[in-house]
Amino acid sequence: MSENILHNEQKLLNLLEKKFLLKESRIIRAKRVEVKVEPKEVIPVLLYAKENSGYIHFAHMSCVDWIEDGEFEVVYILWHPEEKINLFVKTRVPRDNGSLPNIDFIWRQANTYEREIREMFGLRFEGLEGRKEFILEDWNNIPPMRRDFDTEAYVKEVFFHRLGREDAKDVREKIQERTDEELPDFAKKYSRD
Repeated sequence: MSENILHNEQKLLNLLEKKFLLKESRIIRAKRVEVKVEPKEVIPVLLYAKENSGYIHFAHMSCVDWIEDGEFEVVYILWHPEEKINLFVKTRVPRDNGSLPNIDFIWRQANTYEREIREMFGLRFEGLEGRKEFILEDWNNIPPMRRDFDTEAYVKEVFFHRLGREDAKDVREKIQERTDEELPDFAKKYSRD
């Protein structure tokens, strides 16, 4: 790609490289810039991107379990609405007792992502407010999005007594019994009759 096409992406990288000690930085492709930082740099980089570089939209936050490395990677995705560029800010923390600073004072919607990651991966966010139970209720197993969670064993243990769909009555049949309505022609081909 020509330098002219990636001018804004390179300009952003230059600003971040000058201001912060980045572990890695690169232009993924047009409209996609990635930086990797130490956990202590997350807040300064995100604040700078928002307040000084126009990355005012917090688009997403995700977590990746790098079980082989004993780490979680958290990815913050920011959007610049005028330049139409995504900035990916990545950091890694230990799987065991890892924690990151809470960022919901920068973008309030981050609270939802942090609560989900806390519950699904077991990663702590210092100062995060919100009920411990977010999606899972009465959960007493390891967080289910960790790669060492055995989904198949969990399903066999918890749902072994439930009948499969093949043994259940068709929903349409239940509705027909309750309402005395005729099944529409398009649904008859899915009926067991």
